[in-house]
Amino acid sequence: MIQSMTGYGKAVVAYNGKKINVEIKSLNSKQLDLTTRIAPLYREKEMEIRQLIAEKVIRGKVEMSVWIEKEAATEAAPVNTTLMESYYQQLKSFADSHALTDVDWIQALTRMPDVLTKTEVEVLDDEEWAAARAGVVEAVQHLVDFRTQEGAALEKKFGEKIDNIEQLLASIEPYEKSRVEKIRNRIVDGLKQIPEAEYDKNRLEQELIYYIEKLDISEEKQRLSNHLKYFRETMADQPGQGKKLGFIAQEMGREINTTGSKSNQAEMQNIVVKMKDELEQIKEQVLNAL
Repeated sequence: MIQSMTGYGKAVVAYNGKKINVEIKSLNSKQLDLTTRIAPLYREKEMEIRQLIAEKVIRGKVEMSVWIEKEAATEAAPVNTTLMESYYQQLKSFADSHALTDVDWIQALTRMPDVLTKTEVEVLDDEEWAAARAGVVEAVQHLVDFRTQEGAALEKKFGEKIDNIEQLLASIEPYEKSRVEKIRNRIVDGLKQIPEAEYDKNRLEQELIYYIEKLDISEEKQRLSNHLKYFRETMADQPGQGKKLGFIAQEMGREINTTGSKSNQAEMQNIVVKMKDELEQIKEQVLNAL
């Protein structure tokens, strides 16, 4: 089955007054191109996070963000009452010695250096990392599920396009059979327009056979049919066949182009143009296949 390279996943984990948010999205790329934006507390685990992603996401331009939202009570900076008391004693002494009575002490003290400054350094413990890691795993799984769903839509679209090409290829056959006789009659009629022309009828037949063989598209039709069958088989294989599908589509294009160059009949050329249009839509979408 096919997976798309386009996807999105998100997870939110609650832990000790925090909300750990993990968001991951991906677009198509020739290889795994991973960009991360990780909260400072979890940066020491970046290599492990990258490994978790690489295990599930083979290819694509991937962006992951991990950030923390804290509850207001835990986010508020604590008041350093010891330092505040020290500032108060010094300022009160100064105010008394200068007969200053109209003083807003709360406003004055809260503006003093380090009174409302958080000084503790957060350290990542095993329990919190386990919660954050679970969020990463969940978000990546949501991304994979999204890509699988998009891949199913791609597979359906590819199937429809392959069906259309097969039907168009089959519709060439009636014109292919009739054109041989038309070519022969056109050449013979042309020779009749030149009464004085002398020619060897056996040699003419040989030249006609040679000419018709050059325009024969039996091999191209057979190879194109094989490519269409192989495309279907590859779609049903394990995910990660996007590049292979692209190569098969290129081979299909070669056979269609050769068929077009050999089709010296308007009806056949019109059918070839339609096949090219169907194939072009496959080529555009196969770039999104993992």
